[in-house]
Amino acid sequence: MGEGLGRGVVRLSDIAAKTGFSTNTVSLALRESTRIPAETRGIIRSAALELGYLPNHVAKSLVSRETRTIGLVLTDILNPTLTHTAQAVEVALAERGYGTLFATSNNTLSEEIKVVEMFRSRQVDGILIYPARHRELEHLRPLRRANFPLVLLIADPDAGIDGVSVNDRSGVFQATRHLIGLGHKHIGFLDASHPNGNDEKLEGYQQALTENGIPFDPQLVVPTNGHYGRHGYFALDTLMGGTKRPTAILSDNDSLALGALHWCHRHKVRIPQDLAIMGYDNIAFTEFAEPPLSTVNYDVDAVSRMAVDRLLRLIGAGDVLPEPRVTLIDPELIIRQST
Repeated sequence: MGEGLGRGVVRLSDIAAKTGFSTNTVSLALRESTRIPAETRGIIRSAALELGYLPNHVAKSLVSRETRTIGLVLTDILNPTLTHTAQAVEVALAERGYGTLFATSNNTLSEEIKVVEMFRSRQVDGILIYPARHRELEHLRPLRRANFPLVLLIADPDAGIDGVSVNDRSGVFQATRHLIGLGHKHIGFLDASHPNGNDEKLEGYQQALTENGIPFDPQLVVPTNGHYGRHGYFALDTLMGGTKRPTAILSDNDSLALGALHWCHRHKVRIPQDLAIMGYDNIAFTEFAEPPLSTVNYDVDAVSRMAVDRLLRLIGAGDVLPEPRVTLIDPELIIRQST
């Protein structure tokens, strides 16, 4: 008979010998088949646990051509929205019987290419990815053309790849229009995405200005050179030190907005009397800022659930995938005291 956990390989035949049931009955019981009575399944599970049996998923995957594993690629795990996304995706996949392999690209295209190749070498059944460059997807399109299940966590209708995302262009358009409705005409934008070629938010900002007869002023747009609070602090310092001081600002994300909020406190700038501040994502901290931060709600749970559903639909489609489908979720504004 095989040894216990850590001292040898325990086989189905070992469990059969211990319990007196056939190997076929043991196999069905460990797969929770209802063909086997519940009492028998319990006896077999107890014996498997006592012997230290571990199912051979590698062997199973060679037969089924499925590893029941999904690769998740994000740009930055320190971004609270993406941290939440990682958790939500893992939970949604676990509920469907899938494990998650996780990697970050650190906003670098070359790293993204490497981790996608790594996941493919580990034979994941599909990949969910938040790409570093929303318009540079040439390393991903061949996978989709080869019928490999792949879903973007951005939504580019022209990508030729399935995608699920919040509509960032609409979100920033709504936020800008909200500030204009309060009487603001000099609206600054702390822009972390445009340097990476991800222009959806900037385009929403420009569209709202144009539709309300306000000329776009590039001096009011400041690249932040990063996504964290300190980048927002120094970007606002640059903006407020320029020749055209805004009366309101939009931020590419909430972390940048919290950094801008800190700058205002340090420099005795009243919020919203002297400067209105609007964030983006609705991370947990925004509600407890001083003052509480107005923002755009990025519905992480909805995006994650719909992306997982779509990916598993692709996996279940077999060798010929359906036409790519892009799903955009229109976000809502969360208005608090900062505006």
